[in-house]
Amino acid sequence: MSTAGRQANVVHRGSGAHAGEDALAQARPMFHQHAHEIQPYGTVLRYPIALDEKVRTESTALLNQVLVDTMTLRDLYKKHHWQVSGATFYQLHLLYDKHYGEQAELVDAIAERIQTLGGVSIAMAADVAELTMIPRAPRGREAVPVQISRLLEAHEMVLLQVRRGADKTAQLGDQGTNDLLVSQVLRTNEMQVWFLSEHLVDAPLARTR
Repeated sequence: MSTAGRQANVVHRGSGAHAGEDALAQARPMFHQHAHEIQPYGTVLRYPIALDEKVRTESTALLNQVLVDTMTLRDLYKKHHWQVSGATFYQLHLLYDKHYGEQAELVDAIAERIQTLGGVSIAMAADVAELTMIPRAPRGREAVPVQISRLLEAHEMVLLQVRRGADKTAQLGDQGTNDLLVSQVLRTNEMQVWFLSEHLVDAPLARTR
């Protein structure tokens, strides 16, 4: 092989190795990355959804309050699902978990509505604990009547916020948020309140009094 040919071969092999390194660099994960937030909490982006910034700001603020209270109620159901005991264990174990699943669906719907409005939804447990209006439950186990009473009180707090939010969003002309609050959050909570309340009726099983 001529000297020129040997030189060309070396260059070709070098170029291939260099290209391989470039490809490997593109595939290599880059860990421990840090940067500033891309959107601060409490701000709203401008999406072309025909709603003023003021409206979207107010709607996201009230939705975030409903969100953190709904997340707290959701987790309260899971706590009671694990800790329930007594003669009605099986029925309530299933009912609590059913209601937990329905509340989890509401959490997702509320959070996505906040993002749709251009806002930032609350997501982390520490923020939920700081902002929720629902009193903190004890770590230990509670009797069934106390569990149900605690859940009903939490439901009422959520429903109060939802009714106020529905009235406010109707005034603001935010029909999408109003529809979510009324057709999903309000009606789901009302139905769950009914199912829970009937468990507190002191009715004998075998005969009437």
